[in-house]
Amino acid sequence: MEYFIELLFSGLTRGSIYALIALGYTMVYGIIGLINFAHGEIYMIGAFTSFIVATVLSIYGFPLLAIVLLAGLAAAVWSASYGFTVEKVAYRPLRHAPRLSPLISAIGMSMFLQNYVLLAQTSDFLPFPQLIPDFDFMEPYAHVVASSDLAILVTTALVMVGLTLLIKFSRIGKAMRATAQDRTMAMLVGINVDRVISTTFVIGSALAAIGGMLIASHVGQINFFIGFIAGIKAFTAAVLGGIGSIPGAVLGGFVLGLTESFATGYVSSDYEDVFAFSLLVLILIFKPSGLLGKADIQKV
Repeated sequence: MEYFIELLFSGLTRGSIYALIALGYTMVYGIIGLINFAHGEIYMIGAFTSFIVATVLSIYGFPLLAIVLLAGLAAAVWSASYGFTVEKVAYRPLRHAPRLSPLISAIGMSMFLQNYVLLAQTSDFLPFPQLIPDFDFMEPYAHVVASSDLAILVTTALVMVGLTLLIKFSRIGKAMRATAQDRTMAMLVGINVDRVISTTFVIGSALAAIGGMLIASHVGQINFFIGFIAGIKAFTAAVLGGIGSIPGAVLGGFVLGLTESFATGYVSSDYEDVFAFSLLVLILIFKPSGLLGKADIQKV
């Protein structure tokens, strides 16, 4: 039973990170109908930013809480600036080009950011400082659930609630929903669509950066390539839940995380990626629109 609970929380932790990254994919797709294939690298840049800030603050003797807050804030702001730049450089000039053009541009941006960080940092894995302390009240359950697992789950839950409130009740959230529903009509009623799209990239990038810091602290190491596999897994989660659906991205993240955790725990860790992508294939065969997605009806 303890092993089952351990796998359960491990899957929820993975799912939380996948969900945070998948939100960026699904928000961008919902607004412009395209996949931001550079999003995984934004996650990686967030992890490196928090690593640099946390290391510097630790040298100067800042308390742990201040390090966590400042490193998280720096990662979110810096990654958001990269997300904003990606939209300006890779997407906006190709807004009216054939759909394949911005996708190729985003893949090129992904490769550029990977090599940029490789040259600026190193190809080796770097030890990431432990930003999540061991909570005293978790000590009796430490053999089953780590403090970092709990911190990731709580942080993810708070972020999801905040994002939901932002989209449902704020002015920019309503503008996002209007733009996603009908971009032309949104422009006609006075919504600045370009600003809405940029804001969507910024919010998605900040969420990915938070995920990058959390998982890097949990795993204890980072390198320039961590964004690639995390981005692919998060994209898989977004498709599983229904690309374009925010609740679907969250559900898809948890489904994927739990599938990986239980399959690797009870079968073999050597086939972790096989289980993840096999699930994607099955979902696309039997429910192409995803778990919570709506099927597009094309009129002839």
